[in-house]
Amino acid sequence: MEFPVEVALAQAVPELPTGPGWWYEGKFDGHRMVLSRGAESVELYTRAGRIVTSVWMDLAEAGLQLRPETVLDGEAVIWRAGRIDFGAVQARASSSLTRARALARELPATYAIFDLLAHPDHGDVRGRSYEVRRALLVELVGALGPPLQVVPATDDREVAMVWFEVLQAQGIEGLVAKRASGTYRGGRRDWRKIRHSETCDARVIGYTGTPGRPGHLLLELADGSRIRSQRVTGTLAAQIARAVGVAGPGAWIRTDGGERYTTYEGAPLLVEVLAGTTRHAVVTVTRLR
Repeated sequence: MEFPVEVALAQAVPELPTGPGWWYEGKFDGHRMVLSRGAESVELYTRAGRIVTSVWMDLAEAGLQLRPETVLDGEAVIWRAGRIDFGAVQARASSSLTRARALARELPATYAIFDLLAHPDHGDVRGRSYEVRRALLVELVGALGPPLQVVPATDDREVAMVWFEVLQAQGIEGLVAKRASGTYRGGRRDWRKIRHSETCDARVIGYTGTPGRPGHLLLELADGSRIRSQRVTGTLAAQIARAVGVAGPGAWIRTDGGERYTTYEGAPLLVEVLAGTTRHAVVTVTRLR
């Protein structure tokens, strides 16, 4: 397995998927992290591939309990007063080495593990189904205990919805749904996620793709901030395309990140979005106003 590993992703949706063949996990509000247990050491990688072992040394030391050639995917979280404290996670991630060690003593981290990428006996298991990976993960890690903890999972949607309501008080920000037969595909949004979110209106000021097939929307929120949407599809994309067609061609612009958009210059066009947590700088459009 080559490092850094490209991680699997989740697409935000307004409702949890239904029907047979789905598993549901709590979504922990932390920093995404891949843990690799080598022959004599442990390395921790961010989603972007940066090595952050020195900042999360308490988790690296805990990872030495794992058998060599184990690779895990999960979230680094910090609990304070019975709930997850994302601010504490941010403080640790951005601190100096000396400060990180002090913070680790004050507020130790937990590694909330939700997937297994490599197993010491089976090698790279990303091509196996979620159910198989999950069983191997529980067998391999389940008995070790904190700070290495396997994220709870259920194939009962009603149980998952109880978690969604009850666990919010502990800082669990939502749920992730995975197909039982699904393989682990890095860079692909095969998983589905829902968050505790309020809806709000946003004004369309641009879009990617073509007028007939818009992709992502560039939106302006009530506070004047600009934000990118998840990809719009299906009926919603068709509705946006009709509005864009009436408005006529716009101008090409580029965001600060270099992505190219076409401006929308027609009559005011509002959409309803799931704001989620604005730190993610992305929203899901649920309908056209």
